[in-house]
Amino acid sequence: MENFIVSARKYRPDTFQTVVGQASITSTLKNAIKNSQLAHAYLFCGPRGVGKTTCARIFAKTINCQNLTADIEPCNECESCLAFNGSRSYNIHELDAASNNSVDDIRNLTDQVRIPPQIGHYSIYIIDEVHMLSQAAFNAFLKTLEEPPRHAIFILATTEKHKIIPTILSRCQIFDFNRIKIGDISSHLKHVATSESVSVESEALNVIAQKADGAMRDALSIFDQIVSFSGRNITYKDVISNLNVLDYDYYFRIVDLFLANDISGSLLLFNEILDHGFDGHHFITGLSSHFRDVMVSKDPVTIQLLEVGGEIREKYKVQATRCDNDFLIGALQIANECDLQYKASQNKRLLVELATIKIAQLTLKKK
Repeated sequence: MENFIVSARKYRPDTFQTVVGQASITSTLKNAIKNSQLAHAYLFCGPRGVGKTTCARIFAKTINCQNLTADIEPCNECESCLAFNGSRSYNIHELDAASNNSVDDIRNLTDQVRIPPQIGHYSIYIIDEVHMLSQAAFNAFLKTLEEPPRHAIFILATTEKHKIIPTILSRCQIFDFNRIKIGDISSHLKHVATSESVSVESEALNVIAQKADGAMRDALSIFDQIVSFSGRNITYKDVISNLNVLDYDYYFRIVDLFLANDISGSLLLFNEILDHGFDGHHFITGLSSHFRDVMVSKDPVTIQLLEVGGEIREKYKVQATRCDNDFLIGALQIANECDLQYKASQNKRLLVELATIKIAQLTLKKK
């Protein structure tokens, strides 16, 4: 059996150009290398799966490349690049602070920092999840971080910047990584699907991207899961079934029922949703998001905030023309109140049904 490599590893970026959704950060790092303005310490912070450790590795590899390309990318041909690609580089050291967070671990690191690099100009130390270091370990690290040897560069990565003591922050150049946009994730997934000879509907990619919540690693893991479920032909129906996502169509249908003041039809449709295995909270939070998307579709200026593709986008535009602002604001307020009260409610189904009835009566009051 052929060894399977998960997409998150197989398609992990190995150059600045292939990093998705962090253009401002990669261009700044490339300019620092080009102009020989390298700081001795960097802090990469942001949500999970957005490329912090990946960028740290690419940055470390590029710093020591002996034959940079014209656009400041590693050549992948020199001894330093080949050593890095073969996971045998003695110039780049990675430490997981989640499992190496004691004073002794940091002392071992500071002893190692004194040793100059064998190939290239710099020794780079990547410390992942640096916020997990103990207070004593942070204190032991301070002096080395403030005045390291000329050949040493530290790259710290964390998902929880607020847990890092100010004395560490003040010694680092700080880069805040953004959540990756749904459009960027969808485009990258389409590239991966093409490379893997997988046929996939654009709306299916959009659902995967939304489910990933801005994390490319999560999106690729979900993609692998869907491929295992569907094979080489992925449809929108396959994705919502496997990920337990409520179909857009339900929300369009129930809003049409609200606009027609059809209370009975709304309650029956909500019952159908429950019969499909979705709980009331899942429904009401999705309904709030749907109303928000309809609202931003009303204005050409705000429609760019709608993070869905082609056919679904047109459906939002059509429904937006039928909903006035007063209805949408009232519906959002009712849905939001239901969401806030859901956990404390003793009769959760009745709470959602009451919210449904109230929304269905919003336009009735105007008639």
